[in-house]
Amino acid sequence: MKPKREMSKWTYWFSLAVAIILVYSCITNFAGICVFLKKIMNIIMPFLMAIIVAYLFYRPARFFEKIYENKKATSKISRPLSIFTVYLIAVLLIIIMINCVIPPIRTSIGDLIGDIPTFIDEAKEYLSTLEEDSLIKQLNIEETIKNISTIDFTSLLSANHLRYYINTVIGIVSTIFNVFITIVVSIYILMERGKIKKFLKQLGKAVFSEDVYDRISNYFSKSNWIFLDFIYCQIIDGIIVGILASIVMTVIGVEYAILLGFFIGIFNIIPYFGAIIAIAISAFITLFTGGFEQAIIMCIAVIILQQIDSNIINPKILGDGLKISPILVIFSITVGGEFFGILGMFLAVPIMAILKLVVTDFVEIRNRLKAYRKATMKINE
Repeated sequence: MKPKREMSKWTYWFSLAVAIILVYSCITNFAGICVFLKKIMNIIMPFLMAIIVAYLFYRPARFFEKIYENKKATSKISRPLSIFTVYLIAVLLIIIMINCVIPPIRTSIGDLIGDIPTFIDEAKEYLSTLEEDSLIKQLNIEETIKNISTIDFTSLLSANHLRYYINTVIGIVSTIFNVFITIVVSIYILMERGKIKKFLKQLGKAVFSEDVYDRISNYFSKSNWIFLDFIYCQIIDGIIVGILASIVMTVIGVEYAILLGFFIGIFNIIPYFGAIIAIAISAFITLFTGGFEQAIIMCIAVIILQQIDSNIINPKILGDGLKISPILVIFSITVGGEFFGILGMFLAVPIMAILKLVVTDFVEIRNRLKAYRKATMKINE
């Protein structure tokens, strides 16, 4: 027994020494490790993007695959044909966006930037008529506007700046090669999804006990549908609200109606806060372009539209919804926005719904276990 104890002590102290050396090396060479991790991320980024694309395209691909399976002519090639259909629809939607939606939005953005100096002059003129003890004067808004007025907004659309923006975007999304790798890998993932699911199932059964595996599989299945339902439904709902808001504001005669409607549609994807932020900014722009009366009419019209969306359109799209308390929604959006920005605000709600599911199941299992133990003790007595 003594040699074994000595060996275990030696192993412990050796492992501790190795761990200390590794931690010290990481601390002293932190910059080098960051560079190395950045290189690793650049390598695996196309594959991560491919997984995300395949994940988002899975349900549409499965939908078309079932349609093709029921037809004799296409039953044998239902999977590749369904994947081709999904990617073809995605490409067509991108082409429609580029040709029909983006040009008027780009024109509106250019007009809006060109009109900013006029808005600033109008704001200065209005501020000059206010008394010194007014609330707006005390908030130092005048000084803020002066700082904004020094910015040359027209130069932001110059050829040099546009070239810089294009190069920056190209740098962010990596290279055309990475995009190509993302598309190809995502297609292979969708084609081989049966084998991938089978491998993961076998791996899960090998690592976990049967009871734990069944529980994890159940959580994963429920979480997957919650996540996909929320993403699809919020995107569809945002598109509907954006189109309706653009139509309503066009009828009212609001300037930059398409741009503001598109803006409201995007922010509507974020529950609660998105609509408030979008309406506030749209009202501010409308105040300068159409006056106070038009801004009020626009706010009332869009708020009515938001209420119709919240009570009729969104529930119809989302079905029974995520069944999550508004307090948890606001808390999750606040935390998600603080740590991960706009993306965090968007994904916070489904993640909170999944956490709620896990916690609720844990509480139910614990209560059942306690009840069982109590009943067993009574029987034994």
